[in-house]
Amino acid sequence: MELINQKMQDISAKDTYVLIMAGGVGSRFWPKSRNSFPKQFIDILGIGKSLLQLTYDRFLNVCPKENIFVLSNEQYAALVAKQLDQLPLENIISEPSRNNTAPCIAYASFKIKGLNPHANIIVAPSDHLILDEKVFLEKVVHAVSFASTENALVTLGITPTRPDTGYGYINYSEYEKDGVHQVLKFLEKPDLERAKGFVASGDYLWNAGIFIWNVESILDALANYSPQIFSLFEKGTSFYNTIDERSFIVENYPLSDNISIDYAIMEKAKNVFTIPGDFGWSDLGTWASLYEVVEKDEYNNVFAGQAIDLSETTNCMIHIPNNKVAVIKGLDNFIVVDDGKVLLIYPKANEQEIKEVSKSIVAKCGDEFA
Repeated sequence: MELINQKMQDISAKDTYVLIMAGGVGSRFWPKSRNSFPKQFIDILGIGKSLLQLTYDRFLNVCPKENIFVLSNEQYAALVAKQLDQLPLENIISEPSRNNTAPCIAYASFKIKGLNPHANIIVAPSDHLILDEKVFLEKVVHAVSFASTENALVTLGITPTRPDTGYGYINYSEYEKDGVHQVLKFLEKPDLERAKGFVASGDYLWNAGIFIWNVESILDALANYSPQIFSLFEKGTSFYNTIDERSFIVENYPLSDNISIDYAIMEKAKNVFTIPGDFGWSDLGTWASLYEVVEKDEYNNVFAGQAIDLSETTNCMIHIPNNKVAVIKGLDNFIVVDDGKVLLIYPKANEQEIKEVSKSIVAKCGDEFA
């Protein structure tokens, strides 16, 4: 990481800030992921660190901990503080209501501008997997360098490895300047035939929701394309980073439009650019997506836990507590998850049903299972 650290010194790490988005519920990872303890806080890979902790550690390579902020619902503020005990408490930005990503990014951007009007900001989800961190960080540093000198909204695009219908796509121009391409348009999740066409053309990337921009660039975009959100949070300028900030946010945050940053800004703005990358990315949206990217045993099983006997069991995703022993025989292509309170044994091919199954369980057994 020495070369990356040197590049960040050249750009100025003190002007680089990171916003880690950690407010999601992760319902497709039920029963391990619950409303009270969602996916980003779980050691989903079985390596002793949660996805949030891995994300935080990753970004310590580009800026000091004082410049890393975690955006999350107020319900999870204590969890964030517990898992990131080195992070200053004032760097945990708690949302009093769930209003999607545009309002929380606007709030954090005004707050950061009050700390540093020259700030370059990296926005990243807390619950994604990055297998090749060196390549990822090189792309991030490249994007920060570009955004620091241009009025540009930059997104990292993922080179598709298959015609996936679960991701949004970025159509980008073939013309590039120093590896940076103009974005032509964003496209919502396609059907399979369109996805096949996207991948075959070579002109499309997966939209990973990783953004890089200067604080002035994003605030200008909010003023132009999302004036309600801009005006609402601009009113709090004199309160940010003071003892009065929280009372202003509690009163005003719920009044903001409920809209994603993609819809509010990225699909409308003309100064959107992308840097393609292939760094072993997955949004880990489902148990099956986790199964696809992690190491498997000789029988194509993925196992997280302690002692186990897998006789004649193949192609399974198994996640059990460390204090339990699992004996499983004769399963093929199943998801097996034990969170201590709920045991899920479900065909991997029908995984899309799990979200609805969880709703049914909650309706029958109570909110403690949500």
